[in-house]
Amino acid sequence: MQIKIHSNKIHTNIDYQAIKFKKIKKYFRNIIKMKEKIKKTSSIICSPETCPVTFTISIIGGRWKPIILYLISQNITRFGEMQRAMPLITKTMLTQELRDLEKNGIIHREVFAEVPPRVEYSLTDWGQKTLPVMQAMGEWGNDFRSKGKENILLI
Repeated sequence: MQIKIHSNKIHTNIDYQAIKFKKIKKYFRNIIKMKEKIKKTSSIICSPETCPVTFTISIIGGRWKPIILYLISQNITRFGEMQRAMPLITKTMLTQELRDLEKNGIIHREVFAEVPPRVEYSLTDWGQKTLPVMQAMGEWGNDFRSKGKENILLI
């Protein structure tokens, strides 16, 4: 950098290209350091996109899916039976939740060629694997509720 003084005015010649280059170089150096840090600690870094628990809850969690899975496991396998067992759910919501579970391979939908048509739902192998998980969650929920935590806001 050069500084020139001309009749009470200070003029500077700053090499802006060099400054930009230094900043860019520092920026990329920081990115490389961050990547190295992530590689070293990748086993403990978790985000909603990589967390297996969050992923599991996105598949079988929600307001109605655990109840639907429980009902199917108890041989309540027809749409009308499920609707009667869950009077607060709408037909649209029950249909949507059943479709989501079927799309994710948790339940199987079987249509019988009868008049009127009959549809029954069953748990797939992956659906069967959710039962111990939900059993553990149920036990945890009962313990939590029994400790005076019943006034928790449910979403």
